[in-house]
Amino acid sequence: MNLRNASPASTGTEKKKTGGEILAQAVTGYIEAHYKEKFSLQKMAGALYVNGSYLLRAFRKNTGFTPLAYHNHIRCRRAMELLADPGISVSQAGEAVGFVSSAHFSHVFKKEAGCTPTEFRLGIRTE
Repeated sequence: MNLRNASPASTGTEKKKTGGEILAQAVTGYIEAHYKEKFSLQKMAGALYVNGSYLLRAFRKNTGFTPLAYHNHIRCRRAMELLADPGISVSQAGEAVGFVSSAHFSHVFKKEAGCTPTEFRLGIRTE
């Protein structure tokens, strides 16, 4: 038994994670930590010491999302939290989660949530 990889509570029945699963978990953590920044697959791949094409394939295979789609998902989820505060404008919420343009924020938000940020705030669903 390799003692470096054994944990005290290990029963030997845990499924060992594949390299792709470990990478997908690392990408998820990276995106959640850097969601306010402009998305760059190459910057992320460099930070995680992997090839960008491999990162894209492994992440999609293990999550069903592309890294960009997950990045937008996290941004919109954070924006939803901000939109609950009536003291924060829609454009301020978009800026706070890293969108440079209010129009782009509204477009991405509508694609993700099914309604515009203003409709979300008012409780109006267009779906």
